[in-house]
Amino acid sequence: MMIRAYLRASTAEQDASRAKAELEQFVEEYGHRIVNTYMENESGAKLDRPELMRLMEDAHPGDVIVVEQIDRLARLNQRDWDTLKNRLSEKRLSIVSKDVPTSYCALKQDSISDEFTTSILQTVNSMLLDILAVMARKDYEDRRRRQEQGIASAKAKGRYRGRAPDIEKRERIAKMLESGFSYNDIQGTLKCSRKLISSVAKGERAIVQVSATVESS
Repeated sequence: MMIRAYLRASTAEQDASRAKAELEQFVEEYGHRIVNTYMENESGAKLDRPELMRLMEDAHPGDVIVVEQIDRLARLNQRDWDTLKNRLSEKRLSIVSKDVPTSYCALKQDSISDEFTTSILQTVNSMLLDILAVMARKDYEDRRRRQEQGIASAKAKGRYRGRAPDIEKRERIAKMLESGFSYNDIQGTLKCSRKLISSVAKGERAIVQVSATVESS
């Protein structure tokens, strides 16, 4: 059994690595260690996240995925949550969420010799994870709805200006791109999403193209 940690933050401005030390300590308390950590800044409402998919590809049957909270793993709609659960089941992967004590049984399987008890704990845990996944999705949809209502209200009053871009972070990304750093290097250093890096890269290419056009005219 290998323990793999998955850490996620929703936006490029948030720190996906925030809970890393806490999860490492948590796993060590059960006599294990985390062999791989997968971090990304992506929406939990998306199923196809690069690092989550890499984790699923790397994992071996019987491995454990540990997360800080179930909403770090998913804020998926029911169809996508069922798809993820099926993929986990096909590879016989277990989820341990620090906020779900019943899930801890996956970390102490060796100490539970009673097969019936293990089966009961796994069943209860599966039900709890389903409930928490539904709650995480509802929280996501509620926040999106309130945000949309707030934006609509601000627009009606002529006060909405949209979200200001993080100019400083974009400039740092541009400099690292110019210096030849890879997307993975930039993402690891600046804790930003690949989407943001790609956006900056496209902007830089557009500037170069315009400059070339001006110089040739």
